[in-house]
Amino acid sequence: MKRSHRLAAGLIASLGFTLGTATVHAHPDGMEGGMGPGMMGGMGHGGMAGGMMGRHMQHDEAFAADMRLVHEMLAYHERIKRTVTNLPDGIRTVTESDDARVAQFITAHVASMEKRLDEGRVFNLFSPTLPVLFEKKDKINTKVESTGKGVIVTQTSGDAEVVAALQAHALEVSELARDGMVAMMRDMRANMMGAAQRR
Repeated sequence: MKRSHRLAAGLIASLGFTLGTATVHAHPDGMEGGMGPGMMGGMGHGGMAGGMMGRHMQHDEAFAADMRLVHEMLAYHERIKRTVTNLPDGIRTVTESDDARVAQFITAHVASMEKRLDEGRVFNLFSPTLPVLFEKKDKINTKVESTGKGVIVTQTSGDAEVVAALQAHALEVSELARDGMVAMMRDMRANMMGAAQRR
């Protein structure tokens, strides 16, 4: 197992998160079972986990499935290619993979997140921008196009705060695609420090 994956698994375990029935399967890059049952589910349910995730997290029926997709993409992040174009009124992102399985993860994740945004069912992993986007979801116009290797997502808004949040969130996602678990750990630490400073 890579050192970064061991560190991430240890940090997540120390925070007491559990993922319910979700597992991360053995991967060619050496991350084997680092996120097995009992490591990441229950996020948003009180205690440190609840404080970390914030009041905006909802743990609904699709939560475990969405977390599985996130973990798969983090594990295979080196196989993901992503470009972001900031538009005057939003963003255009292209997220793809030459690996057909990873491309399926990308497509499924985008479809699930689009549905969540439309229905107002928040899914937020340490992001300071998503609460704004969910709160003002009716001011976002979203277009998703399949490329065969992933998706092109164009999101625009006439609200300046939403445009700023869209662009900031696109950067957060790009960092996750670039750095994988290391980026998630970084976001986790930033949220812990922010929560401590607000006390």
